Amino acid sequence: MSIRKFLQGILSEPVRNMANRFSSKPDKIRVHKALSKLYQHILSNPGKKGPVINIDKTHRKIIIFSDLHKGNKKRADDFAPAEPNYLAALDYYNREGYTLILLGDSEELWKFNLFTVQNHNQLSIEAEKKFLKRKALIKVFGNHDVFWNNDPFAALQILNLYGKKMKIFEGVILQHTHDGQTTHIFLTHGHQGDAQSDGNKLSAWFVAKIWSPFQSYLELNLNTPAFNDILKTEHNQFMYEWSSQQENLILVTGHTHQPIFESLTHLERLYKQLLIAHREHQEEEIKRIEKEIAFRKQEYSHVSEDYLHLKPGYFNSGCCCFNDGDITGIEIDHGEMRLIKWKQEGTVSSRTILEKCAIDNLFQDNTVATREEATE
Repeated sequence: MSIRKFLQGILSEPVRNMANRFSSKPDKIRVHKALSKLYQHILSNPGKKGPVINIDKTHRKIIIFSDLHKGNKKRADDFAPAEPNYLAALDYYNREGYTLILLGDSEELWKFNLFTVQNHNQLSIEAEKKFLKRKALIKVFGNHDVFWNNDPFAALQILNLYGKKMKIFEGVILQHTHDGQTTHIFLTHGHQGDAQSDGNKLSAWFVAKIWSPFQSYLELNLNTPAFNDILKTEHNQFMYEWSSQQENLILVTGHTHQPIFESLTHLERLYKQLLIAHREHQEEEIKRIEKEIAFRKQEYSHVSEDYLHLKPGYFNSGCCCFNDGDITGIEIDHGEMRLIKWKQEGTVSSRTILEKCAIDNLFQDNTVATREEATE
């Protein structure tokens, strides 16, 4: 019997009980308070916890990817199947002059140490360095790579990783103005307010360096929003509720690994399209959408009761570690936001635009009215 099997036999039950007791349980008050505090801090002290970037003056094209979870290229590495799509995407975005924003959990440092991650991910690191050479790389930390925020040697490791000094932020604010009205696009990983992931530096260190690697070694489920549909739903809901209370603000996060566009999951958007197809008597479209819904419900079945009436201010970039190797992200280009997917067919990776919208139209009064019409 291996040591792991022996430890699993005697420790799995007590560790599971402790994990349930101290598991990732997002609390609405904590989430809202943490988001407000970070947002106001960046506005008041730009550059310390995050930059404020006027995207109109710089005319930046931006691609946002999150949750790569780069590992050791073995079975426990969630990023390995997605690496070809990620490399193809970065090649495309670098050629097109995009700024790359990595929105947290780029490195899986709960399962692996940084040296292992670095040694097995040289191709993606070199691709990211091309953006840094153009001063077009912004890196945000998440809960699985909180090392960049709480380790005294983080700055030295970044220099070793990329060959240049670079500050790792907790958030970013993009500023867009149209007809005298300013909209803020607030980017952060999304673990803020999570009792397990967003405690003080000592507790965050303990979870990242001791507790989570121990659970991983015992091959127990890490009870986080990325792997638990109930937590995923709660956390997305809390993020949406906070964003809906802000004026002229768009919130973009990662963390839950679930793509969300204009506050709707892919499944919710399909149901919305189905209502419209029924209203317009599009029989072939109805069949196509119903087939797609049946397929997607195998992955994620929750639908908000009020999904047709949500304010369209919450977005989630999804992740770069889907089991099939697909990756999703969010592009921002000259006032337009796009949810994109990169998928490999054979040896060729291609980009698909899943959803798009103009930033200036998000907060117009007719946005909600248009959704209500779908129910008529």
